[in-house]
Amino acid sequence: MSEAKKGDKVKVHYTGRLNDGSEFDSSKDRDPLEFEIGSQQVIPGFENAVLGLKTGESVTVNIPSDDAYGPRVDEMVLKIEKEKLPPDFNPELGQQFQLPQQNGQNVVVTVTGITDTQIELDANHPLAGKDLTFDIQLVEIS
Repeated sequence: MSEAKKGDKVKVHYTGRLNDGSEFDSSKDRDPLEFEIGSQQVIPGFENAVLGLKTGESVTVNIPSDDAYGPRVDEMVLKIEKEKLPPDFNPELGQQFQLPQQNGQNVVVTVTGITDTQIELDANHPLAGKDLTFDIQLVEIS
């Protein structure tokens, strides 16, 4: 039976948890996640955990934030005056939307604070700065 290696397309089932044990994502009620090893489609620690697995094997891996979504960057939190927002825009805590950048690409931001005069937007990935634990089962190698 072959082992998963760089260049293989694989399908995996997974469950992701934070250090407090709370589950943040799982494929258990949907199709397995499919990706090509080495193509940077998933976080580095996840990809490394799949390397060497055989079909049907499972592993539990702890991934430090540096091998997951990276550290949290304070400079990626912005405060915007409400008067600069479109009049029909009514932000809510936790709301996500895309903001255009000067390079023409969009960045996803989350509303993390609202006052009478400002809203706070966080462009960090919601899991940035967090160590993650994944239970991973290799379903298929192709």
